[in-house]
Amino acid sequence: MNRTGSPPPLWGAAGRAGYVLSCVAAALVLAISGFSYFVVKNVDDIGGSHAIVSGPSIGAQNILLMGLESRTDWQGNILPNDVLKALHACNAAEIAAGCGGNDTNTLILIHIPAGGGKAVGFSIPRDDWVTYPTAYDGQSEGKIDQAYGLAMAAEESQLRQQNPGMSQDQVAFEGNEAGRAAAVDTVEQLTGVSIDHFAELNLDGFYELAKVMGGVEVCLNHPVPYDANSGFYAARAGYQHLDAKMALAFVRQRDGLANGDLDRTHRQQAVIDSVLKQLRSDGVLDDLTKLNDLLSVAKQYLITDAGWNLLDFVSQMRGITSGDITFRTLPIVGYQVMDGQDANVINPGYIQQLVKETFYPAPKSASSSSPAPSATSTVGNSQVTVDVYNGGSTEGLASQVLAALVKDGYTAGQVGNTSALTTTEVLYGTGTSAYASKIASMFGVTAAASSNVAAGHVEVMLGADATVPGSAASPSSSGSASSSPTSIPSTGPQGGAVTATNGIPCVD
Repeated sequence: MNRTGSPPPLWGAAGRAGYVLSCVAAALVLAISGFSYFVVKNVDDIGGSHAIVSGPSIGAQNILLMGLESRTDWQGNILPNDVLKALHACNAAEIAAGCGGNDTNTLILIHIPAGGGKAVGFSIPRDDWVTYPTAYDGQSEGKIDQAYGLAMAAEESQLRQQNPGMSQDQVAFEGNEAGRAAAVDTVEQLTGVSIDHFAELNLDGFYELAKVMGGVEVCLNHPVPYDANSGFYAARAGYQHLDAKMALAFVRQRDGLANGDLDRTHRQQAVIDSVLKQLRSDGVLDDLTKLNDLLSVAKQYLITDAGWNLLDFVSQMRGITSGDITFRTLPIVGYQVMDGQDANVINPGYIQQLVKETFYPAPKSASSSSPAPSATSTVGNSQVTVDVYNGGSTEGLASQVLAALVKDGYTAGQVGNTSALTTTEVLYGTGTSAYASKIASMFGVTAAASSNVAAGHVEVMLGADATVPGSAASPSSSGSASSSPTSIPSTGPQGGAVTATNGIPCVD
């Protein structure tokens, strides 16, 4: 492992699918105990960064997986045109003119519980607009994926001014170290949890991994027309095998998808499922030659914090490689142009609550199984899905109402518009009568059963007189929109859970 502070081995173009190999490389150590010292040494050679102070490698821990976008190598040289063409990542002339950058276009935060239990990961949309922990290159706000590149640019500029004789290799290495630290700090501030380890990969590395694996299996909900920006297309729906080049295009596509980058996070999560399934069922972990090939790719392209002992991490990965992991996507409020850029509006307070409750759930009490909902308790609300439709004229009210109800523990369903209504209506399906009555009381109306509403669902049809309700769990809270949470939880198109069980989830 490179622990000297010198640049790690050259690993080419960075990319949006970066977290995939980091999961795979960690999973590979499961098979190490039966192999030779050479294989163990290969795993020990993975790493190299001192950008953060590492946490424990055994027990509960949080791991940030990053995919960096860059069109240059570690020496700052533009990649060869044949590589750029395969990566579908601009040509040399376009890069010289400013195409591309150094952004963490993939960020996923995974919590590994103590004892190797069920793991959960949150993808963080790249366009989330955040306040940085400190100003990077003079900017205190921006998209979350820009923190890395801004900090890297500032560090490299300062090094060149203070140390004009420093080699380009060392400037690039130190710049990337600053970028990694900034990315970790920014994610910690957004989510409110500490990060123990990180793993970073690039487009070129994902491409090499996919070649060694022989491609990946995916499942599509429908055929996909050709996307010029990524190069991806699919003539049919259903399960299908993608070669390395098309697999790379699959995880990069965002244009043409109904929910853009949010749908792309689902694709990236599904590829992790596919790779881990391949490791489990296709004998990769029992094939010493293929295992060494994968480790060789990891050594060249994967960067982790130097204090992360992957051998000690073996027991933590058993749950993940058996399919016991769920991926979700952090929620957004909506879209807005900020500083001339299309960005995601988010609610950091709600995101922190969501992440902490998911990573560190409170112990269940003996009384928590009571079926009757209390007027002052959100226990049990999560089993009810709420769909909200706007029949009034206040733009965005349905999203705000749903966010307020989610704050009370309900599960988010659909948001949309309906025909004009004067008064709010609340309808419910089988099994949600008591919950629907509680919700209806927030609008001063009476809930009604409806055979058109799915079991377990409550449907809120907002009238012209509707406002964002106060919390059912806190009757004293204000009913104004400004006092209510404004985020949409990680369900539905915003980021429904992608679960790896014994298969590959179908995605758009």
